[in-house]
Amino acid sequence: MLFDSSVRRELWRSFIGTLVVLLTVVLTMVLIRILGQATKGAFAPADVSLVLSYTVIGQLPILIALALFVAVVSVLSRLWRDSEMVVWQASGARQFNFVPTLLRMAWPVLAVVAFSSLVARPWAQSQTQVLKYRFERRSDMARVSPGQFQTSADGKRVFFIDSHSDGQQTGKNVFMVLTDKGQESVITAREGQLQLDKDLRYLVLSQGERTQTDLATSEKTLSRFETARILVGEVADPQKLAPEVRSLPTHALLRLKTREAGGELNWRFGLVWATMNMVLAGLSLAAGNARRNSNWNLVYALLLFVVYFNLLSLSQNWVTQGKLGWLTGLLLVHGGLTLGALAVIWWRDGALMPGQTVARRVGPQGRLRGGVKQA
Repeated sequence: MLFDSSVRRELWRSFIGTLVVLLTVVLTMVLIRILGQATKGAFAPADVSLVLSYTVIGQLPILIALALFVAVVSVLSRLWRDSEMVVWQASGARQFNFVPTLLRMAWPVLAVVAFSSLVARPWAQSQTQVLKYRFERRSDMARVSPGQFQTSADGKRVFFIDSHSDGQQTGKNVFMVLTDKGQESVITAREGQLQLDKDLRYLVLSQGERTQTDLATSEKTLSRFETARILVGEVADPQKLAPEVRSLPTHALLRLKTREAGGELNWRFGLVWATMNMVLAGLSLAAGNARRNSNWNLVYALLLFVVYFNLLSLSQNWVTQGKLGWLTGLLLVHGGLTLGALAVIWWRDGALMPGQTVARRVGPQGRLRGGVKQA
């Protein structure tokens, strides 16, 4: 059908253009945030590109849903603004005739959102957790680049070394500032070497001095040492680390009966349903008037998107707190918007002039023909 193909073609062009713009903006914002985390020692600077990729994968379902929503609203609003919608209606096309067309265009998008939210996003979260764990297991000496100051994982120590040696387990000309329990210690040593004792990590310093300052009284103590051993942390056992709920596969969450698992399921399945609701809500909000120069449909649509996805987060919190079951939360939030959007579309279809009906005939080429006639 000409009606079906022309609308879908324009929807795809608008969707792809909007998604590219959104990805560009989000990539820039996420990159700035990740670089800030890398400088604070959250993960290795060499893993910035991987963490950026995993973070974008986690944000992809929301970006796709927003791009689809904007595409539907902008294309249908243009049809109203250019009076093309009037032509389609005169040919017998009602508002409900757009629902199958929009869904035929949107089903590949819905499939991508379902895969991203149910499979790709948990995998990306687990990979990010693995990167952070690997970096946490590295010694503080291995994290420091020669000639640069670096903060330790717990934020209590600042390191500076002149050069690495011995497989990055030993540092030359070590400078360290240690702050703990109201005491600040400035330690310098000719050499520092990492040693492991059971589950504890120690830094053994050779030929150095230590200046300790009481932050409350400003009293200072100076001492020199040939060797000194400083506890710098614990070695985490990977068997004792519990995975985050966000990084668990969907089939594992379905077997769990905890509130946190229910909240995560509510979020994942809610993203898929929300994407479909964006299509119906876009159709219900796209009506316009060609006689008006201004069109606020897109503003109203973006406002609805923000409110809707805040409700999605709120329903996840309700499920996590035990106020709702995750299936009840899905039906309450997403089912309510589905019924509301369908009701608005039905109301717009019935908003013809009193005594008028829509005459529809199907021609030999499958095109809708007919128009509005007096009853």
